[in-house]
Amino acid sequence: MTTGSIAVDIGASSGRIIKGYLEENQLKLDEIYRFENKVVKKGAYVCWEIDTLFAAIITGLKRCAKEEGELISIGIDTWAVDFVLLDENDQLLTDAVAYRDPRTDGMMADVFEIISKERLYLETGIQFQKFNTIYQLYYLKKTYPDLLHKATSFLMIPDYLNFLLTGVKANEYTNATTTQLVNAFTKKWDTELIEKLGINPEMFHEILPPKTKLGNFKKELVGEIGFDLDVILPATHDTGSAVVSVPEVSDTIYISSGTWSLIGVENTFPICVPKALDANFTNEGGMDYRYRFLKNIMGLWMIQEVKRQYNNQYSFAELVALAHEAQTFQSIVNVDDDRFLKPDNMIEEIKKYCAETGQVTPSSPGEVAKCVFDSLADSYQKAINQIEEIYEKEFHTINVIGGGSLNERLNQLIADTTGKEVLAGPVEATAIGNIVVQMMANGELEGIEQARNLVKNSFGIKKYKAGTA
Repeated sequence: MTTGSIAVDIGASSGRIIKGYLEENQLKLDEIYRFENKVVKKGAYVCWEIDTLFAAIITGLKRCAKEEGELISIGIDTWAVDFVLLDENDQLLTDAVAYRDPRTDGMMADVFEIISKERLYLETGIQFQKFNTIYQLYYLKKTYPDLLHKATSFLMIPDYLNFLLTGVKANEYTNATTTQLVNAFTKKWDTELIEKLGINPEMFHEILPPKTKLGNFKKELVGEIGFDLDVILPATHDTGSAVVSVPEVSDTIYISSGTWSLIGVENTFPICVPKALDANFTNEGGMDYRYRFLKNIMGLWMIQEVKRQYNNQYSFAELVALAHEAQTFQSIVNVDDDRFLKPDNMIEEIKKYCAETGQVTPSSPGEVAKCVFDSLADSYQKAINQIEEIYEKEFHTINVIGGGSLNERLNQLIADTTGKEVLAGPVEATAIGNIVVQMMANGELEGIEQARNLVKNSFGIKKYKAGTA
């Protein structure tokens, strides 16, 4: 009888429950359940519906009960930086406010008055994004100090979902590093920094690494679902899980391509040098205490919003085809401009940027889509140049993983723009990384090298070379 593990993979627009198992020395995936995820307005803030997400997980697990074969473990991954606070009775003190909420506007400058930008980077190695957890918490410190004083538990989104499953409170390493509150060298909460900000360090829990067996389902959940599983920590930050599934990392720059584009390399030590600071690269925690030296680039969020603004009358494939037809259109926007983080209308914001910079304004869906894809490729090229300058070496291969690896036009654009070979896949990178970490914890795989060989032998990788479109 085959044994399987369950990956709960929740992104900005949807979540999936995926079963992974070995069959004839290959990793197989079966999607069991898919559910919607979205932000909603709650009072003054844009929030995730955390209770709805947990209910969807329970619904999906009930469907798993009908699956053939033995299920032995489950792991949850989500996006980074967002969190909830609990009081002494483990009741929610805060909603799960979304990182795109503008509440952190101005908070970065306030934090720099307490600790310099340079010192903050030297200690944490994390890139400066206005929505980082540190700035969200400082907003609460300034605006609701009594609430923050009452908090006895800080749990990031997957930490909280794990708590609801098991009753165990812990902070997982890869996601914790994105808070900009973890020391890059000790790999522990930087209590001196936290105290300088006037935040109680006691509300933070022990940082546990991926492969940790957290516990089992609470008794009442076992009765409701009908079975029990080991709850194992994968890299709970979705990019951390995705990078585990990059088949080859030695001479490769990866692009985890989804709502965001995360472009970088895997490293065994943090790079907290001035060049990295100036280029705003991050050193996020990875599997086996490796580091994900990468840059956060506005990704397919832009084309997702364009599609939505066109009332979903075009599929993503149709937008790609229309972009291909708009060959003569050349305007490019800076995809990392804050104006594209959560505009009221992405199409109008793109047009305004082009007009303000003296470029031709896109006038058709194809021109808008081409502008987005060309702009992403241009941003990737700049980031790659910065990586090679910091490393003082040339990388010859780019591996695009995640849903964006299906975008053949963008893959070819990357190859043409960089002159490097582009490998596309695996598509389900995050779920795969989640599952293989569970397999390591369960003794089915010996380590990350064997896991990556399994990925390489299980999933098709498509190649793109410059000038071959």
